[in-house]
Amino acid sequence: MKILKKLLLGISIIIAGLLIAAIFIPNEYKITHTVTIQKPQKEVYDYVKMLGNQKEWSTFMEADPNVKITYSGKDGAVGATQYWKGNDDVGEGSQKIIRLDGERIDVELHFIKPFEGINRAGSIIKPINSSSCTHTEVFYGSESYPKNLLNIPMKMMLEEYFIKNGNNLKKRLENK
Repeated sequence: MKILKKLLLGISIIIAGLLIAAIFIPNEYKITHTVTIQKPQKEVYDYVKMLGNQKEWSTFMEADPNVKITYSGKDGAVGATQYWKGNDDVGEGSQKIIRLDGERIDVELHFIKPFEGINRAGSIIKPINSSSCTHTEVFYGSESYPKNLLNIPMKMMLEEYFIKNGNNLKKRLENK
């Protein structure tokens, strides 16, 4: 009985500690990664704004070679939507282009599985000179208390994906 009491007390202390820590963790987070690409800004922008091109550089799409993808609207235009349904690593959801301005591409992400949620993401492509530019991938997330405890591991996981995405995009475009 004493062991059970100590075990329950230990678990209670851990849970209380996590709940207290969650008070100090921001509900919102932003993840960015920037890579320099030796291609003109317009060429990179025109490539990245096409949702259909993501299967060539996105690590999310690489996670399931059998992912089912459908499109609606005109690809590369505001309102274009990509719907995906894949394995447990890829999940199910959609993304819709909500803003294009020649330098920035913003999408609204609607995740269905494994977790329901709506987030925003984007790409910012800025010229360095006439033959190179930077591509910054950005993701905006938010979780309410106490789920905001997951923001730290989520941010670390997404940062790894973004590094891979940037390297894939750079390699794809520079070797084109």
